Amino acid sequence: MNTVPATKRSYRQAARAQAAEETAMRILDAFDARLREGWFDEIRLEDVARDAGVTVQTVIRRFGGKDGLLAAAIDRLAVEIHGRRAVTPGDVAAAVRALIADYEACGDMVMRCLAQEDRHPAMRRMTDVGRASHREWLEQVFKPWLEPLPADAARVRTDALVVATDLYVWKLLRRDMNRPLAEYRRQVETLISAALEGLAPPAGGLR
Repeated sequence: MNTVPATKRSYRQAARAQAAEETAMRILDAFDARLREGWFDEIRLEDVARDAGVTVQTVIRRFGGKDGLLAAAIDRLAVEIHGRRAVTPGDVAAAVRALIADYEACGDMVMRCLAQEDRHPAMRRMTDVGRASHREWLEQVFKPWLEPLPADAARVRTDALVVATDLYVWKLLRRDMNRPLAEYRRQVETLISAALEGLAPPAGGLR
């Protein structure tokens, strides 16, 4: 007969679950660090396990291998990006701030993933989802301007907004040209204004 009180069993189960989650986060952190600095096909499970302070079998048991690690890392990154980009539709200033915060946090890693998308199907899935999500985000942020337009006109304007806020523009200005954040911000704001040129601002004015 099990004489351990139910409350104590629940506590032990919760503690084990928390420990397992913390281990998983350490593994993902170690994988993320490797992904930011190296190439996917050069990352070894042995290195990830050592960095996380676990065994390779623990990594495999939790994630199934490198593809599983990448999928979990993508899911976590998507949640982080969604949180950073949460802004009210029509609030352009907040959207630009969110975009900058997002690119400064993970832009280099995403650029490295883009450089590998033709070699690894898992990378391609990630970057395709990222492109679609970025466009959907722009459609929501600029909905007050885009919604009144005919479909073709809205698509053209959205294309222009995608170009104005594209990660490659950030990389060109921030990394290749080494421009300060304030200058990048002004450039993006200028490009967004050009994309919206001639459109009536939403009720309440441009923010």
